[in-house]
Amino acid sequence: MAKKTTKKEKPVILITNDDGVTAPGIKALVEAVAHLGKIVVVAPDKPQSGMGHAITIGHPLRMHAVHLFDGVEAYQCSGTPVDCVKLAVDKVLHRKPDICLSGINHGANHSINVIYSGTMSAALEAAIESIPSIGFSLLDYSIEADFTGAKQYAAILVEHLLKKKYDKHLCLNVNIPAIKAELIKGIKVCKQAYAKYEEKFEERKDPHGKQYYWLTGDFVNFDTSKDTDEWALKHNYVSVVPVQFDLTNYALRQKLISPLTKLS
Repeated sequence: MAKKTTKKEKPVILITNDDGVTAPGIKALVEAVAHLGKIVVVAPDKPQSGMGHAITIGHPLRMHAVHLFDGVEAYQCSGTPVDCVKLAVDKVLHRKPDICLSGINHGANHSINVIYSGTMSAALEAAIESIPSIGFSLLDYSIEADFTGAKQYAAILVEHLLKKKYDKHLCLNVNIPAIKAELIKGIKVCKQAYAKYEEKFEERKDPHGKQYYWLTGDFVNFDTSKDTDEWALKHNYVSVVPVQFDLTNYALRQKLISPLTKLS
C-alpha cells in the first residue's frame, strides 16, 4: 500500500514596520516574500519612526483588521512597532512565526540609527522571543521611492534564512542603497560603523510667542574602516549587520572584575 504524503505547511512570516500599515515600504515587503510563506501583517496605524524599543503601558491598545494586501491577513495597531510584534504573537498568531520581518523602512537605519529605529526595535523584539528576524531599510525617504532592488534582496535573504537555521536569536539589520537594482554590487556582511549625529536644537517661537525647540543636526561618520555598513552602502552594496539585544561590554567586564571585586 502506498504511503500517504502530508503536505508541508508553509512557514509563517510576520511582517511589521514603523512607517505605518499604509506605507509603500511594507507593501513592497509583502510583495517581495509572498511566495515564500503565509504572510501575516501587524503594523502601526500611524508613523512611529524613532520610537526605539518603546512599549505602551499607560493606555489600552487597539487592533483592527484591515484589507490592504491581496489575500493577506493584516491588522493595524494603535501601539508602537514593538507592541505590534507582541500582540501578533499573543493575539493573532497564537504561536511564534517562523521569521519576523520589519520594513521596508523609508530611510536609513545604519550605524547609530539602530538604537533609535522603530523598524529595528520590532526586529529585535522578535529576536528576544527567539524568532529569527530581519529589519530592512532603503536609503530613500521619498514616498515614491523605488523598492525594486530592496525587494530583490529581501527575497534572497528571507529565502536563505528560511532554509538555513542559524542562532534562534538572529537579528539582521539590512540597508539597501537608493540606486537602480542593476547597479547594486551585492551583499556585504558588515559591522556597525561608529557614526552619530552632531545635534543641536533650534529655538523658535510659535504664533503666540511661546518658545519651542526643533531637533536638527548633521550625520557624521568617524569610522574609516572598510568593513562597516557605512562603507558598504557608499560603495553600492547591500549592508547586512548582525545585531543583538545583549548590550554587555564583555571586554570591559573582564577588566573590571578584579579591581571592583577587591572594593567589596
